[in-house]
This record gives sequence, structure tokens and C-alpha cells, in this order.
Amino acid sequence: MEDGRRAHIAIISWACTTLCLASHVSAFSDGASLSACTDMMPRHLRAQLHSPRNNYVTVHTNMSFYFPGDKVPVTVRSTRDFMGFLLQARKVSNDEIAGTFVFIPPGSKLLTCFEDGDTVTHSDKSLKRNLSFVWKAPDQPIGDIKFFISVVQSYFVYWAKIESAIVAQRGQN
Repeated sequence: MEDGRRAHIAIISWACTTLCLASHVSAFSDGASLSACTDMMPRHLRAQLHSPRNNYVTVHTNMSFYFPGDKVPVTVRSTRDFMGFLLQARKVSNDEIAGTFVFIPPGSKLLTCFEDGDTVTHSDKSLKRNLSFVWKAPDQPIGDIKFFISVVQSYFVYWAKIESAIVAQRGQN
């Protein structure tokens, strides 16, 4: 009788643990949460941050400058598959999120961190390597910007705030 009770408790414990882990895994399979807006860090349990210098992802644009209201193409390239990401443009002067994304690839969706469409994240956990976006600068001058991406390779491995080169603003008064 005692062995039967232990087995029953073990099965219940295993089921509860499995359900808890499954709920955490599925919680981010459809994109980053709004809690990641400020620091761009995934909120996975026991996720391991890797050095931005040792990443396999690049984020860049073919433009070295922009004017207010311009649309700027942004590309993300990777030598390895990844599942999740969070992409933002930020002012160099104060690290504030700026502008909006007006084109995003399949498997991604817009987020509203501070303004509609100012951030992009994954919408599914399909494997990704090469992504193209279009960012629209605000109509008012905001200064130089950089693009930042955080990439999740797996539930336990990620790189945070990989940055592009500076894209300088032209046409300031």
C-alpha cells in the first residue's frame, strides 16, 4: 500500500512539474513580452546570456544616414538558426526607443512598447536566419539612431542588444 501511494505522489509531482514547464515554454513561443521592452532581455527561466561579441547575428542597414520621415531598410543575418528575437531602433543620445516599423517579415509581429509598432518580435517559434524589415523615422528630428536586436537561439541560450552601426540623422536645424 505504501509503494502505491509513493508511485501516485511521484506521478502527480511529475505531472505538475511538466505542466509548469510547458506553460513557461509556450509563454514566449509567440513573441517577447512587454516586460522585455526596456532592457531587451528574455524572461526565460535559467536562460543563459552570451557575450554580444561572440554572436553569429548581424543587424545592419545599407544607409549611413537618414532624414526625418525616411523609411530605412534593416536586415538581420545569422549563420545559425534562431527561434526568437526582439528588434528596436534607439536614439544614440539617450537610448530611447524611436520610430516605427512599417514592414515586417512573416513569422514576426509588431509590439507597442511606447508607441504603436516601435518594436518587432517573433510570432512563432519557427527557425529563422535572414530577416528584412523597414523602419520609419519620426517626422520630427530625433538625432542619430542604432538598431538593436536580442536573439534567442533556444529556450536557454540568447544574446541581448546586438547593435548596428550608427545611422546618422541629416536635416537637423
